[in-house]
Amino acid sequence: MGKEVKTNAMRMLERAKVNYTSHEYPHEEGQAVDGAHVAQLTGQDPAKVFKTLVTQGADRNYYVFVVPVLAELDLKKAAKSVGVKSVAMIHVADINKVTGYIRGGCSPVGMKLPVFSDSPARPSARFRRQNRLPDRMRPGRPC
Repeated sequence: MGKEVKTNAMRMLERAKVNYTSHEYPHEEGQAVDGAHVAQLTGQDPAKVFKTLVTQGADRNYYVFVVPVLAELDLKKAAKSVGVKSVAMIHVADINKVTGYIRGGCSPVGMKLPVFSDSPARPSARFRRQNRLPDRMRPGRPC
């Protein structure tokens, strides 16, 4: 049996002594997989599976939004929630450079960027407590 592969987020949770469950699913290298498909492959309710979206504001700062996999990020509301004129999704090619994560593997845990969550879609209290998300993740801020 080989050594378990761990992400930076998993290492941070372990250092903080936070219990978590890792979910794996089959995928082909280089093939994008959408969140709804990931929820299906892992047997999870899509309403409880979230995607991490990275944007850049008109102020040139980066902002991270966590939304349910079936939801769309309203860029105007997102910009308003962070107090900037506008935000735009960053290019896929820039994800690793900006976040240190690869496409499809971005986690709000351990990101050194401000993280926001949409109020109707915010993670459950159990999710917040179990993962001890950073204080800068502000549930209730509309996006």
